Amino acid sequence: MARTRISISLEQEQAERIRQHAERAGMDVSAYLVHAATRQMAETEAIEDQFSGLDALIAEAEAEAEALPPEPDVKARELTEQERRDVEAALNLVYGEDRSTARPGHAA
Repeated sequence: MARTRISISLEQEQAERIRQHAERAGMDVSAYLVHAATRQMAETEAIEDQFSGLDALIAEAEAEAEALPPEPDVKARELTEQERRDVEAALNLVYGEDRSTARPGHAA
């Protein structure tokens, strides 16, 4: 197989660290970098393969969302007296009728 030369530029400190790691691995710098890059590519491809189905579902959902009509412009309104009583009754069910202690996000 024909070989191709690739030139890279890096800081002197990075180059020295790579040389040290390559030496500890018993490899020359070129083989070490090829091994590291090949391993990273395999890992990335495995992750992409694992999530490709999910990515397709997300893309499909996003396309469906884009096709939806815009949300109507709903203006905020005050609660009716009956709605206020309903909210109060629901809060009483959750917190009890004595809500004198402060709840998160509410003043005491």
